[in-house]
Amino acid sequence: MRTELEPVSTPDMDPEATDEESGPLGAIRGALLAQQTLVRAIGSGRRRGAEAPAYHRVELRYVDLKSGRHLQVTEFDERQSHTRNAPADSAEAGQVVDELLRAPYGNWHVETTGETLRLRYTKKGKLLLHREQDSREQWTDHDRTKQRVLDPAAPFLVELGISDHHGKVKPSRQSKYKQIEEFCKLLAPALDEAIAAGRIATGRPMEVVDLGCGNAYLTLAAYHLLTAAGHDVRMTGIDHNPAARARNTKRVAALGWQEHLRFVDATIADAQLEVRPDVVLALHACDTATDDALARAVGWEAPLVLAAPCCHHDIQKQLKSVVPPAPYALMTRYGIVRERLADMLTDSLRAAVLRQVGYRVEVVQFVDSEHTPRNLLLRAARTGATAGPEVRAEYEELVGAWQVTPRLATLVQDLDREAVS
Repeated sequence: MRTELEPVSTPDMDPEATDEESGPLGAIRGALLAQQTLVRAIGSGRRRGAEAPAYHRVELRYVDLKSGRHLQVTEFDERQSHTRNAPADSAEAGQVVDELLRAPYGNWHVETTGETLRLRYTKKGKLLLHREQDSREQWTDHDRTKQRVLDPAAPFLVELGISDHHGKVKPSRQSKYKQIEEFCKLLAPALDEAIAAGRIATGRPMEVVDLGCGNAYLTLAAYHLLTAAGHDVRMTGIDHNPAARARNTKRVAALGWQEHLRFVDATIADAQLEVRPDVVLALHACDTATDDALARAVGWEAPLVLAAPCCHHDIQKQLKSVVPPAPYALMTRYGIVRERLADMLTDSLRAAVLRQVGYRVEVVQFVDSEHTPRNLLLRAARTGATAGPEVRAEYEELVGAWQVTPRLATLVQDLDREAVS
């Protein structure tokens, strides 16, 4: 049972202080150094007015090595993770924690065996701490991080025909399973960060929509992942395909999820929701359907968006009729090269547009190309921060040089005009 307590505000607290009497920051420090009760901690985001941290996210937990228990710190940049360990009983562990608390992370999400702590810095630099009673099991096996995050025996995988009735992934469905698991690995920390930052409220159902859900493989995976993590989820899959809707609805009924997971026959542009979503998914929506989905997310001001684009015909067609900027003519001379260039240009411009309307965007490879060629994912978190003029200037320079008009930019401009009128 979870009981959310009132937030504690300490406007006059010194961010440099890290002793146990220093209020919310001290509570976080104490939880991080409690080697018998810490389950996991995540530092993320950037404090307003501060330079970006050296790593965009950091995770902490305790692991048992041959030499004893250690505090394990895993820091993530845009391409890879970096892990270091400090003996749990040493002064080094305290120094590591103090160093991380002094870093300009804007949010801390700390899970212990008895409670969850969420610390965030407000726009005015105040500290807000939420504490929720909770119960979890601590795990310190060093090999735990190498284990699968998605149990092959999960009932939805069996229902989808990815796993057999013995709970083993079928040889012919290994690539599909890998794709789904890697998606779950990207969704989970992004959601934790959004909750820790206060962008997604707790204490009420979490609203999730999957635009262009198709056969709903990743829709079901997201619902399974979020509910298994203890979230009360209300999920809607949108797709203009009556046959797919009927098939997906039957699967959901077989899983007993029909009360909180539904499918609607509608286009992305026309889909109507009763409640604004917390999370918007758009996974392998073809060509400009991805732009339609991103524009709907922007219009809803969705706190978290994950989109895995499919084909990129729109910009490809535009490149055929333009004179490329020097010295890039060779990159449009050959069809296959022009197609790949269009892929990169399309997603780069999508990220640039999202940045201009208040989102922090990552473009990541969420599964190896051997499993699927559709392996890029845009992960966008709404911060509401106004983009600097350099963001707009970079975007204008790029579209001007290539003489292209991104579909997403047009849709976002239409949203602005509707808001004014």
